[in-house]
Amino acid sequence: MRGPGQDTIRRPDWSSDPYADALRSGRGPLFLRRGDGWLLPLEVERWCARADAVDLEALERCEGTVLDVGCGPGRLVAELAARGRPVLGIDISRAAVAHTRRLGGQALTRSVFEPLPGEGRWDTTLLLDGNIGIGGDPSALLHRTAELLRPGGLLIAETVPMDVDERAEVRLVNGVETGGEGESAFPWARLGTPALLRYARPHGWRPCAQWSAGGRSFVALRTRSASSSAEPPKSRAVISNQRPRKPSAGLPVADV
Repeated sequence: MRGPGQDTIRRPDWSSDPYADALRSGRGPLFLRRGDGWLLPLEVERWCARADAVDLEALERCEGTVLDVGCGPGRLVAELAARGRPVLGIDISRAAVAHTRRLGGQALTRSVFEPLPGEGRWDTTLLLDGNIGIGGDPSALLHRTAELLRPGGLLIAETVPMDVDERAEVRLVNGVETGGEGESAFPWARLGTPALLRYARPHGWRPCAQWSAGGRSFVALRTRSASSSAEPPKSRAVISNQRPRKPSAGLPVADV
């Protein structure tokens, strides 16, 4: 089932420079640039490092099987995998997916709005590191995330640590570029916790936790629960029905 607005969401080309170059080098500068020239710094060095204490606090809340949406270079996937947690990362950047696999994590080059393994059976989804902005339409993203989770499933999202509700056309630029003319513009969103909760309520999400750490803000929400007669989720079956492109330890996945 397709959620609202999915046909109009444009994909950025995160597989080309400067994003892929930044991930390969493990450092910035890298920015999202709005049309008025405002720059949002992207934390490439943190993304390419190991999961830090703030990340670990969020990961401790994960339940069952975990889908990391916009996994980037894979530090969260790798950390969960090292703990024996069934986890899959998805990202539209081939460079990010390759980096995740080098760390020992399972990942697919896939958009969250495309068909995914185990739809409706994931126990936890992650939207961290600004990924609540994917597609520039928070309502569509929350609708889609609810489709991916089992009834009563958990979403852990990172929000802007202030009351922000912004949607804009942005470009990826690296510090040397002045206008980012070489990169296509794509829609992005920035949400504080109050805005996220406003978007979440119409889709049946129930907030169950809010916290801040290390200057970052987080929200945990649950989808509607199924009736008590519903069959319990078979968490290990979430991605076991996907033929792997090449066999590896852990969870088999397919890359198409």
